[in-house]
Amino acid sequence: MFIERQRKAPIYEALKRFKSERVVPFDVPGHKQGRGNPELTNFLGKQCMELDVNSMKPLDNLCHPISVIKEAEELAAEAFGAAHAFFMVNGTTSAVQSMILSVCKRGEKIILPRNVHRSVINALIICGAIPVYVNPQTDERLGISLGMRLEDVKKAILENPDAKAVFVNNPTYYGICSNIKEISKLAHQYNMYVLADEAHGTHFYFGKNMPTNAMAAGADMASISMHKSGGSLTQSSFLVIGPNMSEGYIRQIINLTQTTSGSYLLMSSLDLSRKNLYLNGEDIFQKVCSLTDYARKEINEIGDYYAYSKEIVNGDSVFDFDHTKLSINTFDTGLAGLEVYDILRDEYGIQIEFGDLGNILAYISVGDRQRDIERLISALAEIRRLYKRDKSGMLKMEYISPQVATTPNEAFYADTKSLPIGETAGYICAECVMCYPPGIPILAPGERITREILDYIKYIKEKGGSLTGPEDLELEYLNVLS
Repeated sequence: MFIERQRKAPIYEALKRFKSERVVPFDVPGHKQGRGNPELTNFLGKQCMELDVNSMKPLDNLCHPISVIKEAEELAAEAFGAAHAFFMVNGTTSAVQSMILSVCKRGEKIILPRNVHRSVINALIICGAIPVYVNPQTDERLGISLGMRLEDVKKAILENPDAKAVFVNNPTYYGICSNIKEISKLAHQYNMYVLADEAHGTHFYFGKNMPTNAMAAGADMASISMHKSGGSLTQSSFLVIGPNMSEGYIRQIINLTQTTSGSYLLMSSLDLSRKNLYLNGEDIFQKVCSLTDYARKEINEIGDYYAYSKEIVNGDSVFDFDHTKLSINTFDTGLAGLEVYDILRDEYGIQIEFGDLGNILAYISVGDRQRDIERLISALAEIRRLYKRDKSGMLKMEYISPQVATTPNEAFYADTKSLPIGETAGYICAECVMCYPPGIPILAPGERITREILDYIKYIKEKGGSLTGPEDLELEYLNVLS
């Protein structure tokens, strides 16, 4: 029965009906099915522009769905094993923020790893919740943050029994998974909600032999970037919830910040991608795993690179590993991941997901081809041959434990002054500083600036990293508490 239901795509089908009816538009958008902007129509295509429409009775309304969007949400919930699913068109950022705003109010605590996406910190700025950080373990060889140890989560819960929720990355950008099932059990014993950032875990719901997904683990809410590994359009995501959450209240929270003009291009892409993954996901992600495993093997034979996988699993801080992630350590080539990232793009026409101090991530998903994998492998081999150098003097660690002085909300809205960044050591930061991607803050509002952090920022700038977040786009100045 589920298979037959999942063959439906209600939003897509409603758009097809709408197009066939040749309705005359006296509503927004003003381009009127593309006629008012011919250059854009020629660029994007007539069909795309004709389907860029506004909410109306036959197409339902994202803020208050009662027909085709409601049915599409029900199908998505069924596909993800959730009690309910919400279509998110403001990106997974809005899904993450809706999760936090749904369970935390000003002055309430949330337990979370510090290596979270900037959207989490921004949610804390908005709602005034107090972060209780569980510093992740780190892998000294790879220079990356790992997951949260169960023991560390338990310690944080026992020391903060009044916390409202525990937040889990499932997985991290690098593919590292914490023991989300046991974390969920533990949190629920203390009446805390479990929120999962599954921006990089869409395939956990549809592939075989994947790490445990949040809904199967018993988490209460999960934000899922369907556009990353699921094939939908950029900015389209799902927020899914378990049976103990109020659908109506969470929709109210979502509607605080999400647009009232939901894009039907984004929503139809979610609808069709859900259908595709439910019907074909096992085959799709088996192919993805085969491509990634092949790439790992070939890259590791080049020498000096290390494309890591499940061999780093230790059952605790690396409880599991997402082997669709082609994470590659570059340290032994003498090149920072940031440098390899730039060389691949500038010299070889290859755009990978990100580079940090010692790693790169090549994102392999539903649309990749064998010939593209071969091109990446060949480019990495040539980069090693042409650019390899002595690795002495390289910085390695991606994570620096923060010194939290006040909450993100209090720091962001406090009286501040702007200082040359080199003079800010010892001050409390009033804004975010991060390398994007991956968008994990190096500094968050409320954290004390140390000389180690300033040296780290300087090194990233020297290596060509893209630092974002502060008011001064050049990051010559930083806002600190007065």
